[in-house]
Amino acid sequence: MIDDASLTELALRARHGDRQAATLFVRHTQQQVWRMLVALSDRTVAEDLTQETYARAFRALPGFRAESSVRAWLLSIGRRVAADHLRAARSRPRIDPDVTVEEASATQAPGRDVAEAVALRAVLAQLDPDRRLAFLLTQTLGLSYHEAAEVCGCPIGTIRSRVARARGDLIGYLAEREPTEQRNRLDGHGLS
Repeated sequence: MIDDASLTELALRARHGDRQAATLFVRHTQQQVWRMLVALSDRTVAEDLTQETYARAFRALPGFRAESSVRAWLLSIGRRVAADHLRAARSRPRIDPDVTVEEASATQAPGRDVAEAVALRAVLAQLDPDRRLAFLLTQTLGLSYHEAAEVCGCPIGTIRSRVARARGDLIGYLAEREPTEQRNRLDGHGLS
């Protein structure tokens, strides 16, 4: 992963018309933007929302003052794109697709079991949206609490609280699932 200073340099060069810098900026940030948008919306629209995020970012680039992390600036634009999409989606009927094994395997971390990825996505989906976003930004995408606060537009203490509560919620959800899964494994092997 490229450091924030180098990303900022690429963004500033792109602002002045450097196409190669713009391409490198997208290349080095696209995966994080897409992963956040998958978590905030769903996989079926994340690619379109990612493109919209970059379209808005490049339109707004002349106003970027480099006072904060360019990654946080970009992800906050992505968060607004997702929010706009969700507002528009609420005004029309929508059917949420079930998470398939193929979708889970496309977004899973290297070395993670596909079934584990499906279970993790299902558990994360149960979190309060604000907690899920704070957890995703800090624990999955690796943003600092300060950067996550910038993305979410709230104080750092709020992010800390949301992450702590998300962890507690996840532990609770997983504890509830574990006894059932153990029984199912035992029953499946003819052991009762």
